[in-house]
Formats: sequence, C-alpha cells, structure tokens
Amino acid sequence: MSSATAMTQRDRFHAVSASFLGWTLDAFDFFVVVFLYDVLAAQFHVSKTLIIATTTATLATRPIGALVFGILADRYGRRIPLMANVMFFSLVELLCGFAPNYAFFLVLRTLYGIGMGGEWGIGASLAMESAPAKWRGVLSGILQSGYSWGYLLAAIASRLVLPTLGWRWMFWIGGLPALLALYIRTKVPESEAWHEHKLPTVGAILKSTLHYWKRFLLLMVLMTLMMFLSHGTQDLYPDFLKHEHGISPAHVSYIAMFYNVGAIIGAIIFGQLSEFVGRRKAMISALALSLIVIPFWAFGWTPLILAVGAFVMQMGVQGAWGIIPAHLTEVSPDSTRSLVPGFAYQMGILFAAPTNSIEYALRNRFGYQWALAAFEIMTILSLAIVVWLGSEQKGKQFTKSNY
Repeated sequence: MSSATAMTQRDRFHAVSASFLGWTLDAFDFFVVVFLYDVLAAQFHVSKTLIIATTTATLATRPIGALVFGILADRYGRRIPLMANVMFFSLVELLCGFAPNYAFFLVLRTLYGIGMGGEWGIGASLAMESAPAKWRGVLSGILQSGYSWGYLLAAIASRLVLPTLGWRWMFWIGGLPALLALYIRTKVPESEAWHEHKLPTVGAILKSTLHYWKRFLLLMVLMTLMMFLSHGTQDLYPDFLKHEHGISPAHVSYIAMFYNVGAIIGAIIFGQLSEFVGRRKAMISALALSLIVIPFWAFGWTPLILAVGAFVMQMGVQGAWGIIPAHLTEVSPDSTRSLVPGFAYQMGILFAAPTNSIEYALRNRFGYQWALAAFEIMTILSLAIVVWLGSEQKGKQFTKSNY
C-alpha cells in the first residue's frame, strides 16, 4: 500500500482489533495475580505483602518494555514488534504457572512487566493511526476498554478455573495470547502513518524524542496520576471487599465482573464524548463522576451499595482512561508516535508502581476504607488540575490523506 487511502475498512478493522485484543490479553495476564494474593501466599509460604510486591515489580519494569519495543516500532514498523511483544509476554505468563517457589515467581513477574510495558505504545499507535479522525474518540475508548475486558476475564477465570483446576491453570491459560501473533501476521497491515513519518535510524528517533522533552515530562506527570487513579481503585479492591466487608471470594468475583462492565461502558461513552467537548473536558467530567461516588465505593454499608459504587467508580476511572490513547497519540510527535506515548505511559507506571504497597500500608494505619478513599480523593483532584492546565490536539491528522 502506498498511501493511506489504500487502507480498506477491513484493514482498519483488523488493525484496531489486534491492538484491542493485545491489550485485553495483556491485562488479563496482569490481573490474574490480583485474584490470587491469598492463594499464592499460602502456596509459596510467604506473606501476602510479598505477593502484592510482585505487582509492584511488574509495574516497575514496564518502562523498559516501552522503551525497547517503542523504538523498534518507530524504526521498523508496528506489526513485527507487536508480534514479538505478544509472544514474549505470553511465554512468560505460561512459565508463571510452573513457578516452584516465590523467588522464581518474582523473577517471572518482573520479566512479564517488560512485555506488558511494550504492548500499549505499539497497539495505541497502530490503532489510532488506522482509525479515521472522526472515529478516533470512540475507538480510543474501545481500545482502552480492553484493559477492563482483561480484568473481567480474569475475574471470570477466578470463578470458573481457580476452584476446579487450580491456580497454575490461571497462568497457563494466559499463554494462549501467543496465537494472536498469527492473526497479526496474516491480517494486520502496516501503518501508513509510520511509512510517511519513519526516521532512518534509532539515533534519529532518540534525537526527535529529546527535542520534545518538555512535552514528554508533562505527559509523564499526567500518566503517573492516571496510574494512581486506575491501580489505586482496582488492584486491591477485591482484597478490600473480602477482608474489610467479609464478602466471599465467589461474590467478589461477581462484583469484579460487574464493575468492569461499568468500566467498559464508561470508556466508550467518555471516549465518544471527547469528540464533542474535547479531550480535556471529557476527562474532567469522568473524574468528577469518580469523585462523587467515592462515599459509596469506599464506605458502602451493603454489598449491593459497594457493587453499584464500584460500577460507577470504574465508569469514571475508565471513562477518563478511554480518552488516553487518542489524546496521547495526538499530542505526540509524528515520527515517534509509538515511543513517546508508550514510554510516557510506562514511566508514569514506574512512579506509580508502589501504589498497592502504599495503600496497603495506609490500611494498617487508617483502615482500609480511609486508605482507599483519601488516596483517590487526592489523586482525582490533582489529576483534574493537571488535565485542565494541559493542551490537546483533537482531530490531528496523522497522514497527508484526510479520511
């Protein structure tokens, strides 16, 4: 294909689908651990705090994957690096199911972070470059909702697979995404925007990135707060429901499924809203929704109120997140549209990596309810200020052809 007009509707569908599936399966592989804190602590004869620390290790190594795979995607195209990334994180996830002890498991979850960190930047750039500008908002929401779909699938697996087949099968199922590489190889076309703006060397890519260092730093602050928002409301919430409210693991799984449906709905609604009111106003609207519902989400006095509070909370959280793929790719340089968004995204997670450990420590001092509520109130207010003071380039054309 020599121009963007040569990309058919089917080509665009496959490109967006591959990106969505990659992020969904990547998220599934991460969230499996969230439902296994107690099981793994007993299996490896360590404290639950050490199991929670493995999620911190995963989050901390994600920038390495974003840097390596982002450079590869900007230098050699989106398809091959995306295939390599999917195969890498799938293999590591599969091996987690064979872990004989905690040390081995910790090393694998650290390596898994590299794969997880590389997927988002490539997938977001491929999807957004393949989408018509007028559909970018809603497709951004659909793409980012893959994260919630992954969480939802992990919750379903914890209800169906864990009680019958055991914890190891939770990870072995996570090796199946390797098959996605075959789909990418046979169905997904290369990005025309990459062909148009590619740079000749890795050095040129790094030089171009450094030229926009101020913008990168602003994006990194934004993404750090966004990570506080998502991981602070999601990762410990199943544990919170079990130990603070005495809800059974089975019912916790059902609640997790329910609030992830809210997350999916929110990502799509606010993603589409951003096409009408702009990226920043739509994000702030989503944040306001999350702020309002905190009393029900953290202090709900019945399982039903907690479930509804979590549903609305995740509508707001993932509503704001649903705008991120479009927003970050639009404000990033054309020639480094995989590296800059992906690396800023994952550097944010590096700084936010201790979120779970911080909230768990606050729980020991102030109680679980106030630990989660206070952390997220401060996060949401800070994030709203950063978003409002930022800029946007909604509708920016990625190729010479407007489509």
